Amino acid sequence: MSTYTGARVGGIGGAVSGPADGAAAVPGTSGIATAAQPRAGGGLRALARFWPLTGGDRFRLLLVSLSVVLAAVGETAAVVLFGELTDGALRTGSVAAFWQPAGAWLAISVATAVVGFFGNCLGAQVAERFVMRLRARVFAHLQSLAPDFFQRHRNGDLVERLTGDIGAVEQLMVSGLIGGVSAVCSIGLFTAALFWLRWDMALVVLSLAPLFWLAARYFSRRVQDVSRRERAADGAITAVIEESLSAIELTQAFGRERVEEQRLEREAWEWLRASLAAVRLCELYHQLVTVLESACVLAVIGLGAWEVGQHRMTIGQLLSFAAFLGCLYPPVQSLGQLALTLTAAGAGAERVAQVWDARPAASERPGLCAPGRPRGELAFVHVGFRYPGAVRNSLQDVSFSVRPNEIVAITGPSGSGKSTLTTLLLRFFDPHTGCITLDGHRLDELPQAFLRRHVTVVPQRTQVLPATIADNIGCARQDATRPDIIAASRDAGLHEVILRLPDGYDTLLDPHAPQLSGGQLRRLAIARALLRDTPVLVLDEPTAGLDALASAEVLGPLQHLMVGRTALVITHDLALTRAADRRLVLDGGRLTSPRG
Repeated sequence: MSTYTGARVGGIGGAVSGPADGAAAVPGTSGIATAAQPRAGGGLRALARFWPLTGGDRFRLLLVSLSVVLAAVGETAAVVLFGELTDGALRTGSVAAFWQPAGAWLAISVATAVVGFFGNCLGAQVAERFVMRLRARVFAHLQSLAPDFFQRHRNGDLVERLTGDIGAVEQLMVSGLIGGVSAVCSIGLFTAALFWLRWDMALVVLSLAPLFWLAARYFSRRVQDVSRRERAADGAITAVIEESLSAIELTQAFGRERVEEQRLEREAWEWLRASLAAVRLCELYHQLVTVLESACVLAVIGLGAWEVGQHRMTIGQLLSFAAFLGCLYPPVQSLGQLALTLTAAGAGAERVAQVWDARPAASERPGLCAPGRPRGELAFVHVGFRYPGAVRNSLQDVSFSVRPNEIVAITGPSGSGKSTLTTLLLRFFDPHTGCITLDGHRLDELPQAFLRRHVTVVPQRTQVLPATIADNIGCARQDATRPDIIAASRDAGLHEVILRLPDGYDTLLDPHAPQLSGGQLRRLAIARALLRDTPVLVLDEPTAGLDALASAEVLGPLQHLMVGRTALVITHDLALTRAADRRLVLDGGRLTSPRG
């Protein structure tokens, strides 16, 4: 049978891949459980959901579908020519009767090969373009979600959703769709050919077709369950590996290697059990269908032998009928296998849809207008907030204001809600009560891009990109030039340090083992903030974790950074507190009077 099923499933000249491909190769689901799951499940619903993403390739899909139809027509013609060769050349032993049908058969084979080549290549292009488009769309959405989403879900599992699970969606939208078209067209052509040869024998053969459908229906329900389990285990394996490699120094320092191996082993056993269950179901289906096919073929041979003996059928007609029957059952079986594949792939579509359905904690209303550069006047008005799933409020009735160019230090014990102020100021969340304003505008009335373009946060932990030190500083402003980067580095007290590196500003930094000390990394963050040059600045424990000498080296650049800006300084450092115009104390989510 000539069937196209896409670059990931098969190709013209091969049957649609069975459930072993679609079910046993599906990765896992762990970590995300949202209301999207019941809505996203199911192959047909996933087809409807993701169909708009094929918008740029529907003409190509039409061409690929046409190629599989032409391939089926070519194979049908080849079987008819085989019957002619049998009766005209082989039965009579005439070489003269061989050349014409043989030449036609060869020409059809060449034409089918050409069509198959271009159809396969075009189908692969459509499949990969769909994967790229879907992954980009889901990744862009993922970046809009609040940090708490990533704290609640394992990074390894999210990676699996953006790789293996998106590949499963492609099986639904491209490979499965084209494979279905190919199977239906092939079944139609071969059935018509059977009726054309002997309609009575064709009826006998087709009487068993419902058995294939019943078998596929029975097994598809069970494949869906094991596919979900397998994807869950596969995602968990990826998460364990990612987590273990991220903490490799801790693992080695405390001798936890065996503990991490056992974690991976537990997840691997769960994956193995689910994978083998999927294989057993798929293999059982395949063997059952093989027995049904054998019964049909034997019935045809027996009936055909009787017909030949009664001189109502030639040997060539019988062989052609048997050949068409051999061509018919693979696409019939493929439709059943395709149902299993789509069921298994539907579990991956659920996982992708769960990420896509996750909503940002602070949404943005359309049509918001961005004002000019803000002066930097901040006000927290009766702000109350509780994190999702928390048992108590992080902030309760917090009210204070910060004038332009004023430095306000915010102190308090750990867990008092200091960092939550930063989270709300960047609109990762919105307050549950009260509001925050910038120059009199509520933050939820400003575009998020505008807000984050004019508020800079210097975090307690400096993130390092796998890039040059110049790019690590320049990431703060896309239009920054090399002189801009050098000027910011000078003001941050980092320029001389960079010049001592092997390649200066072109030195590559390793996020896992940066060549800079803790204090130098903090100055790199200060250089980013200087380069960004925003009117509002938030310093989140900028000297935490540094020794006295490193803190002293950072203090000067920090004071230079705060000049001329509205600055919120979250700190326990008395030197930074003394540099502030005012000091506020948070305790238990409430503002209290400063002491001392």
